[in-house]
Amino acid sequence: MLRTAVLAFALSLGVAVVHAQTPSHNDANDFPQQIAQWRSTRLANLTAPNGWLSLIGLDWLQEGANRIGSAADNDIVLKAGPAHLGVVTLAKNGSLHIVLDANSGATVNGKSVREADLIDDMHAGDASPSVVAFGSASFLVIERDGRKALRVKDSNAETRTHFAGLDNFPADPSWRIVADWVPFNPPHELEIGSVLGTINKEKVPGKAVFHRDGHTYELMPIQEEPDTLFFVIADRTSGRETYGAARFLYADLPKDGKVVLDFNRAYNPPCAFTPYATCPLAPPENRMDLAVTAGEKKYSGGH
Repeated sequence: MLRTAVLAFALSLGVAVVHAQTPSHNDANDFPQQIAQWRSTRLANLTAPNGWLSLIGLDWLQEGANRIGSAADNDIVLKAGPAHLGVVTLAKNGSLHIVLDANSGATVNGKSVREADLIDDMHAGDASPSVVAFGSASFLVIERDGRKALRVKDSNAETRTHFAGLDNFPADPSWRIVADWVPFNPPHELEIGSVLGTINKEKVPGKAVFHRDGHTYELMPIQEEPDTLFFVIADRTSGRETYGAARFLYADLPKDGKVVLDFNRAYNPPCAFTPYATCPLAPPENRMDLAVTAGEKKYSGGH
């Protein structure tokens, strides 16, 4: 599942997913402070040493032995680390095994070992995927559309050390919209593409319907966490003031037939900051003929 992939990597890096945390009517007067706090948490997560800005590679594994290291004679040439880190073997059944070079100084899940089996992000269950660490850098294995890749990060990545900061539209309470919730029974199916060109079919529990400037709009979320809805959206600012592919928005579960969409908390996917992420694209159903002048703007230091 595509949303699982986004969440799995965030959790594997120890990065908190930024949820809606929708304010109640009782504390609506604290709106500016709430948005400021939300943005502060968002920035801290993004710029953390193991956050999305630390990515330096996305290298697809071939079946069989894959020699890995920073030297040019490797099958996968890393942007950081020892010249010869070791060999990752991908078996026909999808299992993974690494044998580290004796001089690599690397660890697997914090332990100094010569070899170990590796678990990718889609098969880790409630645990974290295996992490191979070497100096300021590390990698884990991800699976996308049946293929496996090394996702490499480095706390000294240029994207992190030269981060240009976040830019947002001014906080505007008019973009905190209480929408009608129309449940689907049974859930509908929504096709969501990705930057890799893959298509994922996701279950949609319902739709949020709201009105703005005399027009009606509908948005369809997916739900792979028990307490939130996850929207992948685009609008008339996309590709202009905001990131072109999509923005993300979380909302609390519907209550009394209503769902709160706070577009002030719409934010950029990891692909706005790095070419080494595997982000979803906004489906046609969630591309609004409306300029949503709220939330995060296009990243000025974008690749």
